[in-house]
Amino acid sequence: MTGALHYRHSPSFTEHLGRSRPYLRDAILGVNDGLVSMLLLVAAVVGGGLNTRQVLLTGIAGAIAGAISMAAGEYLATKSQDELFEGELALERRHIREHRAAELHELADRLGRIGLAGELQERVVEHFGRDDDSLLKVMTALEFGVVESERRRPYTAMYLSGLLFALGSGPPVLPFVFVKDTHLGLLLAAVGTALALLAVGAVKTWATRGRPVRAALENLAVATLGGALAYGVGTLFDRLVGGG
Repeated sequence: MTGALHYRHSPSFTEHLGRSRPYLRDAILGVNDGLVSMLLLVAAVVGGGLNTRQVLLTGIAGAIAGAISMAAGEYLATKSQDELFEGELALERRHIREHRAAELHELADRLGRIGLAGELQERVVEHFGRDDDSLLKVMTALEFGVVESERRRPYTAMYLSGLLFALGSGPPVLPFVFVKDTHLGLLLAAVGTALALLAVGAVKTWATRGRPVRAALENLAVATLGGALAYGVGTLFDRLVGGG
């Protein structure tokens, strides 16, 4: 046991992400949504025949609205999830207070499912049964699959999602600040978005330990197909309205 407590990791040992892990979803979703949705938006309005100034204004308005919507949605979703969890915690506290024997029996059963049995299981149950807070923490982890460090804060999720959506909106929208030809602007927007999506895919695989090329190509494929579809719909709409 002493050796385990004083063990030093080898240079090849990889640490976990730690406190940033619960917010990886917000970061990836925010920047990806900003990149893809804004590329689709500008592709649709370019296909619809808008001029550069109109495309730029549409992109800026979409970026602002999207960032606010993303932030508000993440805040409400995370807060609702947190409130639901707090309700479950309150019920679990009541169970421990009023039905302690049943909770200890459930703890033993859950420990058995992960391989603890016999005398060791009894000792663990006895240990956690001595203190209500310890029993609550272990039951929260085993029953709900949640530990305190994994809980997401509503305001952090809100700021992260909104800011990264706005950041992701840059590559699809900014080219229209510098060019007059809308199709050239769309080409530059597509290239900038593609490079950004490749970078996001690479960063995601750093966190997930996945395959960087595959993740980057997945991001790129989604944006390419979506952009082509949006441009086609905009072009079709322009022809239908123009023909009318």
